[in-house]
Amino acid sequence: MNLRFDTTLARKYKSKSQIARVLTEDWLARNMYCPICGEVSIKSAEVNAPVKDFVCNKCKSQYELKSTQRNSDSYDKKINDGSYSSMIERITSMDNPSFFFMHYDSYEVNNLIVVPKCFFIPEIIEKRRPLPPSARRAGWVGCNILLQHIPAFAKIPIIKNGQVLNNKDVCRQYQKVFALQTKSVESRGWLFDVLKCVEQLDTTFTLKQMYSFVSTLKIKHPKNNNIEAKIRQQLQFLRDKGIIEFLKSGQYRQIKTI
Repeated sequence: MNLRFDTTLARKYKSKSQIARVLTEDWLARNMYCPICGEVSIKSAEVNAPVKDFVCNKCKSQYELKSTQRNSDSYDKKINDGSYSSMIERITSMDNPSFFFMHYDSYEVNNLIVVPKCFFIPEIIEKRRPLPPSARRAGWVGCNILLQHIPAFAKIPIIKNGQVLNNKDVCRQYQKVFALQTKSVESRGWLFDVLKCVEQLDTTFTLKQMYSFVSTLKIKHPKNNNIEAKIRQQLQFLRDKGIIEFLKSGQYRQIKTI
């Protein structure tokens, strides 16, 4: 995997944002494999496809790329994106894309992660203020991706501080995370919220500690009148998927990932 951009493509453009978009998207199309099925390459999607930049020819998985000029593996808490309504429509369709988040500097990729689509829920999409009447697209409403709200477990590294990680390890980790895909946006939200609670605890934790989040989860899921039972259900699901392990009555342990 060559981490350098093809800077000859920049000659056609003057806008810095256009140059960044062209160089980063060209790099991904030439160098990135599909982390879901392992296909050696992915292709650019059709022009102006909503919330979708790339597609895998083999498994038809969809991806979007968000890039930032920075020489660090520490990602922003929120990432600017496009139309709020388009984003919400796509991520609630169960046919939403996974996301690549890239850092680059001096025309070279230094960090790249992928977040599986099952971790995109409406709660991590922040609605921005409408553009003012004086703007060319007056009234248009954009959005931010609240990256800090996504569980660390779901941010799968592909390139870290200029080092390319083994693609088989990346695909293995993606499959482990992607196995958490659910059949509805509601169940996706429950899984997301319980995982965030687990990540706030030590590697070894208890059911009693998980119950300390009941009041928080009740606010997020006001229609559910049996939060404790839902927590137990989600812990069992995470155990069955190999994310946590059951130690003994009321005790669990998080399983280390790459």
